[in-house]
Amino acid sequence: MPMNPRYRSPVDLPGVIPVFPLAGALLLPRGQLPLNIFEPRYLAMIDDALRDGHRLIGMIQPDGVTESPRLKPALFKVGCVGRITQLAESGDGRYIIELTGVARFRIEEELTVNTDYRQCRVTYAPFADDFVARKGEDAVDREALLRALTDFMTANDMTADWDDIKQAPTEALVNGLSMMSPYGAPEKQALLEAPDLKTRAELLVAITEIELAKGNVEGEPPLQ
Repeated sequence: MPMNPRYRSPVDLPGVIPVFPLAGALLLPRGQLPLNIFEPRYLAMIDDALRDGHRLIGMIQPDGVTESPRLKPALFKVGCVGRITQLAESGDGRYIIELTGVARFRIEEELTVNTDYRQCRVTYAPFADDFVARKGEDAVDREALLRALTDFMTANDMTADWDDIKQAPTEALVNGLSMMSPYGAPEKQALLEAPDLKTRAELLVAITEIELAKGNVEGEPPLQ
């Protein structure tokens, strides 16, 4: 989705951002992630992001530590910042938003803040290539990716709009399939941290082939 501001390099993004820890949620550059916001602390986070004008939220996964009133879960070090590009009020106190991914970040420090939501000092420098749309597309084995997708959908009795899939740019295809994949938090984190588009595509194919192999084991159903 096109955005009004253009982010050309790490210096175009703030060094401190609010973060939204959400297990299993994957945002990648130029991908769209819909979110249903209902917790008061995250409603406040959205309000503050809109009020401050930057409209940026850092999506990141907790590392698996159970959250409690006295203990915040540790976070993975790498996430992806997204801009709020759509927002609707549900009428019952919720926000329905869509984030469009801008660039990945690495947490340098979690700050002590007065807000109920968490904020971190981050760097985007390790992911400068994220600011270049469609970088590395020519290195992706698109046919292998489509074969893996076809096999997965066949094994799970799923259908797709193949005309749209075949016409999609390779970056949108790789990142979109990674974001929509039904895999667990470790797999999603590995896809996020892949150094380039080619590696992400190869990893997605490998994970899919592993899941298909598991489904072929007698007595084990395919992943749904």
